[in-house]
Amino acid sequence: MSRDGSFVSASPAMPVARIAVLPGDGIGPEVTAAALQILQQAASLFGREVDADEFAIGGAAIDALGMPLPDETMAACRRADAVLLGAVGGPNWDRLTGRMRPESGLLALRKGLAVFANLRPVRVHPALAQRSTLKQEVVEGVDLVVVRELTGGIYFGEPKSREEYEDGEIATDTMVYSTDEIRRVVEVAFQLSRQRRLRLTSVDKANVLVTSRLWRDVVNEVSHEYQDVEVEHQLVDACAMRLVRAPRDFDVIVTENLFGDILTDEAAMLSGSLGMMPSASIGAGGPGLYEPIHGSAPDIAGQGIANPLGAILSVAMMLRLSLQMPEAAEAVEAAVDAVVSHGTLTPDLGGSASTGDVTAAVTGALKQRAPVGAASAP
Repeated sequence: MSRDGSFVSASPAMPVARIAVLPGDGIGPEVTAAALQILQQAASLFGREVDADEFAIGGAAIDALGMPLPDETMAACRRADAVLLGAVGGPNWDRLTGRMRPESGLLALRKGLAVFANLRPVRVHPALAQRSTLKQEVVEGVDLVVVRELTGGIYFGEPKSREEYEDGEIATDTMVYSTDEIRRVVEVAFQLSRQRRLRLTSVDKANVLVTSRLWRDVVNEVSHEYQDVEVEHQLVDACAMRLVRAPRDFDVIVTENLFGDILTDEAAMLSGSLGMMPSASIGAGGPGLYEPIHGSAPDIAGQGIANPLGAILSVAMMLRLSLQMPEAAEAVEAAVDAVVSHGTLTPDLGGSASTGDVTAAVTGALKQRAPVGAASAP
């Protein structure tokens, strides 16, 4: 069983992997540069070439081209085998509204690639258990995956408006889900459960929301096809409390877009830092989208202290899920484990190493995990 709970079978690798790299804003360029270095090294060690090209997104794209997701970027991502994203947004663009905000470029990218399932593994490394804000005995042994629906719900529902009236304004957001949107992401979660510990927690707000009642009905219907998987339903507020009280209770969590956005940031803090957390967004056969979940962190951008491990672990997921190179993925994950165990850590984890220090340490550890005959590969 892979660390991220992969349900994609390995197949013979193509000779060249085409990767679209979207550095974005804030620390995005720093961590994507580190991750791309590791990706190229790992692919080379295991017999594959990576052809990577950079394209603009988010605030950087607004400044350069006047829009958060240029047509050239979208077209390049659709042609690629996989997409590596850094982060979008920051205070420089807070004045912008609606579809001109940097974040709208990311939402449009997810929609354009039809990546409807976001996988966010949360694993607490033994060497970092004492660095969590929670008690060590609470977080030790945590190993879960959140499957977040990514292209529906309140982020995309219409109507969406803000209108003036006599005494102020009225703002409207609409949460919309169809049976098919729910079913396809729930099926991903059930398949993932079969690769792991056969436990699935479906999170909703069925006591209040009609969309959640449909969500729960669909989960129950799909569960008949996966009778070996133990299923429980939990309201989102109760799940949020349980994540900090008894996180080892969870194996696979599946939930809708808004709840997943919030719960995954909460779950990420179990590990001690958002900087450790990777993610993969997958769909029905198109290129996957891989990104750390930490955001643009503009307060530390350009200082050389950003934690690159979330981005590096994201390319490990890329190697496994999109490039069908499970051995290379395992080697990258093992190299990261070795570096963390050694204590080469950035300031967010209580260390003093720079982004470059950590990247160099992973590079060295990865060389030691090269297959026989590839020890001299870069």
